[in-house]
Amino acid sequence: MVVPRGQEHQPPQEVETREDEEQNIKLTEILELLVAAGYFRARIKGLSPFDKVVGGMTWCITTCSFDIDVDLLFQENSTIGQKIALTEKIVSVLPKMKCPHRLEPHQIQGLDFIHIFPVVQWLVKRAIETREEMGDYIRSYSISQFQKTHRLPEDDEFLQRKEKAIKTVTDIFEVYKPQRKYKRQKGAEELLDEESKVHATLLEYGRRYGFSRQPGKTEQAEDKKIVLPPGLAAAGKAEPCDEDDLQAAEELRIKTLMTGMAAMATEEGKLTASTVGQIVGLRSDEIKQIVSEYAEKQSELSAEERPERLGAAQQHRRKVASLNKQILQKNKLLEELQAKCTDLQTKCTEAKKTLTEVKSYSEKLDKELAALETVESQADSSILQSLRALVAMNENLKSQEQEFKAHCREEMERLQQNIENLKAEAVENAEEQEPNKIIEQQYKTEKDKLQKIRLLLARRNREIAILQRRIDEVPSRAELTQYQKRFIELYSQVSATHKETKQFFTLYNTLDDKKVYLEKEVNLLNSIHDNFHQAMASSGSREQFLRQMEQIVEGIKQNRMKMEKKKQENKMRRDQLNDEYLELLEKQRLYFKTVKEFKEECRKNEMLLSKLKASSS
Repeated sequence: MVVPRGQEHQPPQEVETREDEEQNIKLTEILELLVAAGYFRARIKGLSPFDKVVGGMTWCITTCSFDIDVDLLFQENSTIGQKIALTEKIVSVLPKMKCPHRLEPHQIQGLDFIHIFPVVQWLVKRAIETREEMGDYIRSYSISQFQKTHRLPEDDEFLQRKEKAIKTVTDIFEVYKPQRKYKRQKGAEELLDEESKVHATLLEYGRRYGFSRQPGKTEQAEDKKIVLPPGLAAAGKAEPCDEDDLQAAEELRIKTLMTGMAAMATEEGKLTASTVGQIVGLRSDEIKQIVSEYAEKQSELSAEERPERLGAAQQHRRKVASLNKQILQKNKLLEELQAKCTDLQTKCTEAKKTLTEVKSYSEKLDKELAALETVESQADSSILQSLRALVAMNENLKSQEQEFKAHCREEMERLQQNIENLKAEAVENAEEQEPNKIIEQQYKTEKDKLQKIRLLLARRNREIAILQRRIDEVPSRAELTQYQKRFIELYSQVSATHKETKQFFTLYNTLDDKKVYLEKEVNLLNSIHDNFHQAMASSGSREQFLRQMEQIVEGIKQNRMKMEKKKQENKMRRDQLNDEYLELLEKQRLYFKTVKEFKEECRKNEMLLSKLKASSS
């Protein structure tokens, strides 16, 4: 239990509150909600429930980042007026936040936790949602602000690697950039259509674009029509119908385009079939036939190998998919069997447990029977005979008891029947019973009188006791002095205990502050020690480290000045309270002096009254 500072000399402020078990449960739930949301001041035991709850509500409203015109400034240990103003502000803010629950200021002031709990629950939910919405934005903003002025070692390493990577990429682009292998001659025939220009440009850079035969697509190949340029119209007046004619026409077009080109000086690549034909001579029919057969065989081989590879890959994928399905099915079956196995194991363990219990109970019975048999074998036969006789006697007595009870019930019924018969006879002999009635009536009247007299006597005794109690309640002068002495002793004892408790609280607060400052000092020294070698690595980090050290020293000086100022204020307050204490002591001495004089005058008055009574008598 810690007393907050600044509250030791304040007068107690009493507020009408509800205290029952349900209120305490709701208070506990409210504090758990606030702590779970991040308001850890609710854990401080020295704060009052009002400060914890209202502080948590103010924190939730501030966390929600709601645009309001009310200044929710929360201060601990506020006065009654400040508390009322703060509760009214909170109540006025809740409708603006569209809170679905109604709350009045007197409910917060009176700590009605049953009505406060739904409002706090809604505020905590709203605060958590707002914090989740703003968390990513604040994190990205903080990272951007950090990256403006600071750089991590990973960033420096990335910049170094970035320069090397850019240089490497540019070198690779230079090495693998397209190289021109052929160049059109100046006196070559000019190309008119766009398709021929494209083919010629691709051929200059070693690219070849034209007709290729693919098996399985003969219908598409037959539908294609080759558009020849105007320069080749004489060679292809009739449209070819089969694939060989199309391929021959394509080769002829390529060769025609290559006739107008010359190899570059820097060309060191391989010679294609068309280039060889150009070198040897375009009119050589034998070379033309060999080149066409070579190109046809190469296209057929490439077309035959591709579907086989595709079929094998598809077959492999299908097998892998089927095997995966079988694995999933087996895994499901394994899980079901494992679940059944666990159930059977639990049942087996339960059955084993019951079996062990039954076995232990049967063993216990067997042991008891064996013990009885051993005792019976060891006991004297005469004692056993006497015991058997006593058991038989006990059974006999029980049967006799039952018979006696039945006989008593029959006797009771017979006597009740006799009473009824006597009553009937008394009714018949009514004339003979009149004197007995007169006597019974007189007896009743006298008995009623006696009862009334007893009631009057009891009432009179009660009044006398009440008067006697009132007389005893009035204290005498000696009792009053005794009460005064006891109250003074109790007050001195309470004040001594209170003073000692205040000293303990002051000592605790002082030691706690000392511990906090020592922890700060240790953390500061640890951070300086951890960052010293890293800071001394370069001149820039060294200067930054020195600037941070100067800022830390300046902050320590400012804290020291604040503590000195606080010390002077506390000293002035102590002197002021000491002066007030001396004034109160002076008033106390004056009070005791006045009481003493009053007692002396009372004694003189009693003496004069006794003399006056003596003279008058």
